[in-house]
Amino acid sequence: MYTSHEDIGYDFEDDPKEKKTLKPHPDIDGGWAWMMVLSSFFVHILIMGSQMALGVLNVEWLEEFHQSRGLTAWVSSLSMGVTLIVGPFIGLFINTCGCRRTAIVGGLLNSLGWVLSAYAANVHYLFITFGLAAGFGSGMAYLPAVVMVGRYFQKRRALAQGLSTTGTGFGTFLMTVLLKYLCAEYGWRNAMFIQGAVSLNLCVCGALMRPLSPGMDGDVPGGKEPHVIPAHSTESVRSSGQPGGTEEKEGGPGTDDSLGDVPVPEKAAHRKDMCAFRVLKMMSQLTVKIRKGFQDWYSGYFGTASLFTNRMFVAFVFWALFAYSSFVIPFIHLPEIVNLYNLSEENDVFPLTSIIAIVHIFGKVILGIVADLPCISVWNVFLMANFTLVLCIFILPSMHTYASLAVICALIGFSSGYFSLMPVVTEDLVGIEHLANAYGIIICANGISALLGPPFAGWIYDITQKYDFSFYVCGLLYMVGILFLLIQPCIHIIEQSRKKYMDGANA
Repeated sequence: MYTSHEDIGYDFEDDPKEKKTLKPHPDIDGGWAWMMVLSSFFVHILIMGSQMALGVLNVEWLEEFHQSRGLTAWVSSLSMGVTLIVGPFIGLFINTCGCRRTAIVGGLLNSLGWVLSAYAANVHYLFITFGLAAGFGSGMAYLPAVVMVGRYFQKRRALAQGLSTTGTGFGTFLMTVLLKYLCAEYGWRNAMFIQGAVSLNLCVCGALMRPLSPGMDGDVPGGKEPHVIPAHSTESVRSSGQPGGTEEKEGGPGTDDSLGDVPVPEKAAHRKDMCAFRVLKMMSQLTVKIRKGFQDWYSGYFGTASLFTNRMFVAFVFWALFAYSSFVIPFIHLPEIVNLYNLSEENDVFPLTSIIAIVHIFGKVILGIVADLPCISVWNVFLMANFTLVLCIFILPSMHTYASLAVICALIGFSSGYFSLMPVVTEDLVGIEHLANAYGIIICANGISALLGPPFAGWIYDITQKYDFSFYVCGLLYMVGILFLLIQPCIHIIEQSRKKYMDGANA
């Protein structure tokens, strides 16, 4: 059963000097750790930044295919949703193949999805190529980027995650400008083809995800790897194919030195047999590794050590189910809202989505710095940012001028900086050794929210010819998610008060 952060050595309520610490590693909180931040930063630019700029392409698809806003919005929401929903399954890839290989394959698949989408004949074609293919590739590159930063940092986790996830803001600003330029100069089809080439840089980012210890892909601090077994060399594998055997001695029956007096044809045949034998041992080792990774992945979700036995984590999942759509909807539908309010000229000078993106950068860094202060609770910062964001969602429909919309968009951008704290909060709830599986579940819940939110907003517009009600309903659902976060702390406070009362009565 998973417990709170006190059981994993991160006791924020007791004296910090009494905290248990993980075994130090030279790259923890320094050295290559900052390369992990850089790699994750560019992953966020290329994946999350591109997805937040899809409002530009959404307008092009509406003009090209002449479909309803609700149906067309499914393309963007499928891409965002699949990227996050596949999180738990990507955890299986990380457990068996490691973060580096998973991210590289994801970059290739994401690029292929963009390129194939350039040849779309209808919206339904985009569902497959862009929504599913590119979305799945994005998920394979995104989760390793978050997990590796969490594994490389202990003391500055919130700041490191904040810096890496600022790539979302930079990416939204850059990709919005880039896609607008490419669509204007070359058309949306060529723009997607070029973007597919740019997405190949995800493979470079994946290559930078070096494991902490030699021979371990995706190690955790202290050299302990709960999910991925060490990649033993073929010399340390017994003939049975099981890792952990002793090395073969020189001059033994398995060495080439013993073949000195053997005729050349027999020596060549023996070497061929040895090569086949090594392949069999490698296959056996890979089988053991995959089976072990699958068992750890399965037990983490469905076994006796299920994450869902942690009540606070379950409440966090329910919050994630409602939260993300409130952040995604403005990005997808703001370009349309601007056109409805006849604010296109002002928005062309400085797009509202770019305002959200730029302030989002500062929000993540500032909230990360504040959350790392010893006198500040990460949980309190997280809740305050959530309350501010939901308030902005309720206010946005009543704003009809560019200046007022710009102010609300700036507040949305700053308060949504709490996304940088999500991995930190998740790690505090379940521990670093379960971060990959747990964060996979959280982003899966976010993905469901992102999948349903934009089409719902478009569907409401098709019925009412205004976006007001879609924002109000999403705001209400967001409030329900926040209430789930408050249930467990309230129960804890009540239990503490009852315990103090009982102790006082017994005294």
